[in-house]
Amino acid sequence: MLTFSLRRSGLLAACAALWMAAVLPTAQAQGKVVLRISTPAVPDDWHAKMWTVFKDSLEKSAPGEFDVQINLNASLFKQGTEPAAMARGNLELTSVSAFDIAKLVPEFSVFTAGYVVRDPAHQQKVFNGPIGAALFKTVSEKMDVTPLATAYLGTRQINLREVRNVKTPADLKGVKLRMPASKEWLFLGEALGATATPLAFGEVYLGLKTGTIDGQDNPLPSVRAAKFYEVTRHIVMTGHLVDGVFIAISNKAWNALNAAQKQKVKAAADAAASYNNDNRIQEERQLVAFFRAQGLQVTTPDVEAFRQSVQKTYLNSDYARVWGKGLLERINATR
Repeated sequence: MLTFSLRRSGLLAACAALWMAAVLPTAQAQGKVVLRISTPAVPDDWHAKMWTVFKDSLEKSAPGEFDVQINLNASLFKQGTEPAAMARGNLELTSVSAFDIAKLVPEFSVFTAGYVVRDPAHQQKVFNGPIGAALFKTVSEKMDVTPLATAYLGTRQINLREVRNVKTPADLKGVKLRMPASKEWLFLGEALGATATPLAFGEVYLGLKTGTIDGQDNPLPSVRAAKFYEVTRHIVMTGHLVDGVFIAISNKAWNALNAAQKQKVKAAADAAASYNNDNRIQEERQLVAFFRAQGLQVTTPDVEAFRQSVQKTYLNSDYARVWGKGLLERINATR
């Protein structure tokens, strides 16, 4: 009986130890601020890697205070559904596009128009200044999320099957330019002077190879990743859309933080965006040489002629009616 009691006591003690080992980390984690991140970015993308910078920055500035959970490849929420999940309290952080914001904040659609943002430096000055502050306040009120930092997505250029002398929008007349299949994107393609042709991204390579389309537009990293340089001969550096995404946190999560925590989370978001921006800009610069080495011509048109023509087209359209009075002029005047 004594032996049985000792064995039973030993078994109970072992079970208790195992239970403590399993429960204690969970209990400790419960004391941390959980920040779930959902992004469609793939692991090799700078937009994916920047979240590791965000996490590392918080671990350094607030050790043991946050439990940052990074979910890539849209594994937690599908692309475009993140803002709704944040509003419901099911997600804390994501990167949201100008196109997604414009669905609920119409005036934000100015940043989906061609030649509004001139370059990555201009992008940061606009969103880190009074224009960005006012728009982000409206985003917070209408979407229940707070933008923290602006991450550069890339500058879209025109990529053609055949070499063509392109100086102004008139030189793109008749060019079947593939654009994403939405009215906003198709309008941009037409504003550039081309014949906008909707086509799924997965069909672009074959479309270029067979001549179904004459060209496509994307940032240079996308041209390399999709190997469009294998079926094209010319890149025209129109720089017609300087795109970005916004690191954003749900208001529920943001308002639950104290002042010190907010400062640390904002600093981590800034560090993540800077990491992304620096690396993406450097990559784009290197890619010009890469494409030339592949035998493509890379030329720069009269960008100012494109800018004036495209902005005039937008100002004469219904799109500009939802922009705040004088907003485009203030963006253009930001230096």
